[in-house]
Amino acid sequence: MIIMKFGGTSLEDASAIANACEIIKSRLGRQPAVVLSAAAGITNALIRCAELAAQGKRSEAETILRDRIIERHYRIIANLIKGLREQDMLIRQFKLYDEELRSLIYGISITGDLSPRVLDFVMSYGERMSTAIVTEALRERGVRAELLDARRCVVTNAQFGRAEPLFEPTRAACESIIRPRIEKGIIPVLQGFVGADEHHVTTTLGRGGSDFSAAIIGTVMHTDDIEIWTDVDGMLTADPNIVADALRIREMSFREASELAYFGAKVLHPSTLLPAIEKDIPVHILNSHRPQMDGTLIKRDITASDIAVKSISFKRAITILNITSTRMLGSYGFMKKIFDIFNEHQTSVDLVTTSEVSISLSIENAPALDELVAELRKYGELTILREKAIICIVGERLKSERGIASRVFSRLQDIPIDMISHGASEINLTFVIDEERVPEAVRELHEEFFSSISEPGIFE
Repeated sequence: MIIMKFGGTSLEDASAIANACEIIKSRLGRQPAVVLSAAAGITNALIRCAELAAQGKRSEAETILRDRIIERHYRIIANLIKGLREQDMLIRQFKLYDEELRSLIYGISITGDLSPRVLDFVMSYGERMSTAIVTEALRERGVRAELLDARRCVVTNAQFGRAEPLFEPTRAACESIIRPRIEKGIIPVLQGFVGADEHHVTTTLGRGGSDFSAAIIGTVMHTDDIEIWTDVDGMLTADPNIVADALRIREMSFREASELAYFGAKVLHPSTLLPAIEKDIPVHILNSHRPQMDGTLIKRDITASDIAVKSISFKRAITILNITSTRMLGSYGFMKKIFDIFNEHQTSVDLVTTSEVSISLSIENAPALDELVAELRKYGELTILREKAIICIVGERLKSERGIASRVFSRLQDIPIDMISHGASEINLTFVIDEERVPEAVRELHEEFFSSISEPGIFE
């Protein structure tokens, strides 16, 4: 059994969905379960509808719902589904979706309250729409497909907006709902990103969570492989929007891919690999627009190589907080107090560096930065550096290779460095620079490490 997950760009229109259906048909012998994102742009449009409704702009919200969501899906149905009866059935279903969303928009506009719980329910419609269409398209192509509600299969906690899976109830649900279909030769089609808590209230796993859904289901069902179908050829040596000649990486370790995902690589959701690592399930990154490509294989044990650097990633919109206090000197408990503040404000920290009397931390998202800053000022002098970016260099042999840091910082000698982190992980070297210098830095480093590859078999 395998899990096949298709992202939004693989489902963006009738042609893309038809292509995805052919890819699924090519895997029928491997007993696939299919996990789908919403069509590209639909989740953003749903969020915009909800936000406008909360601002009392009901008419604008309904216009977006009609023009950018419902009508777009009607066009996909008309161009994809040939049977008139099947078209009619789907159109009637989408009229129900339209009515339900209009009711939600009305309720939000009346109360002005857009809670995370309500927003999760609104966002769930994107995946419910895409899976309804793809299931019918598969049936029309002779595939025994069945639409399942992921909210019956993926059980989470009630942390709306960023729910975490509860693996044991999820395992039991998947075994009782998905497994019998697979054994009968039926292809289950499920929504990614969406789950439900133990009281059957709709939750979501956070943006990009469809990858995570695939990994959760694949893990609890002990699948042989997890395939992530996207719009790039695999994991690359750098962002192709910055480095036009970035190379495809044929094979990566779980550790390498996890670091890249966390530090900005958009191919994978950062949480995707955690369940797969635990069960040692290989993950393939594949291009739905070029299915003949081998993509990137991510697994625990990879072929030994003399290549030290595998890829360069980055994360924008970083804020640096520098706290200086003589109270740190020779004391204990100071760091705990600082991190308790971040915990109370639900803010994660990416990088940390310390000295005898100071601590520097990088953060990406702070729901209430002003309140966080006010609390931190109680413990010392605080300076804030905004519009920064994290650059991350990743490779399994990074720590054992001599001279890597020297090559990096010699190449970037004209770019000021705000923070450096090396040693917490054996496989990455991470530092912070001005956000506007990211393209320059990435191109320089790519030239340094990939201009003359001595082992072309690792890359393509």
